[in-house]
Amino acid sequence: MTTRLEDTDLEGLAEKAGHELEDAPALEILRWAADTFGSRFCVTSSMEDAVVAHLASRAFPGVDVVFLDTGYHFPETIGTRDAVAAVMDVNVITLTPRQTVAEQDAEYGPKLHDRDPDLCCALRKVRPLEEGLREYDAWATGLRRDESPTRADTPVVGWDARRRKVKISPIARWTQADVEAYVAEHGVLTNPLLMDGYPSIGCAPCTRRVLEGEDIRSGRWAGSNKTECGLHG
Repeated sequence: MTTRLEDTDLEGLAEKAGHELEDAPALEILRWAADTFGSRFCVTSSMEDAVVAHLASRAFPGVDVVFLDTGYHFPETIGTRDAVAAVMDVNVITLTPRQTVAEQDAEYGPKLHDRDPDLCCALRKVRPLEEGLREYDAWATGLRRDESPTRADTPVVGWDARRRKVKISPIARWTQADVEAYVAEHGVLTNPLLMDGYPSIGCAPCTRRVLEGEDIRSGRWAGSNKTECGLHG
């Protein structure tokens, strides 16, 4: 693996790149990441769609694509992961929590996602990702500014202070229309649920269809004030 940079160097690098690459195309941002970090760079994907994975494969063929298998995913999401691994020039790495769903139920009681969704997300998403990212200096996400108010200030390159890593959001400036245009132009794999009323897809127990006129993330943790799983803040 590429030699790891010091945290102070990484943080300064992230700040500088965030300014310099703010108006750069997504592919250019990912090429910068590949050239800068090499094998210490990965992409994370929820397998809602494979747009960022596809972009990254063009910039860095064989790039690691990290997927969190929480044990609660829709079958369509697992199918999308398997299809991405089969047809794209990427290396899909599946992370799993320390406990199976059954083991978690035994320790915390069943349906923890209903009673304490923050804890459930911490156990099944946040902790596995933190462990899985240890070997990397930088990771890319599919965050977009237009998705929700909590993501409106997402930098294209920023500093993930909690994990001490450079966090890259190459399509932060994209709109939903931009995503759809890229999918159509390149024939990119998407989760079938996107065409079935689920514009934002998480774990099955905590995701519902979105009604016409609702915010695209309103189907996530509906009926609660929770808006993020904790992976991004």
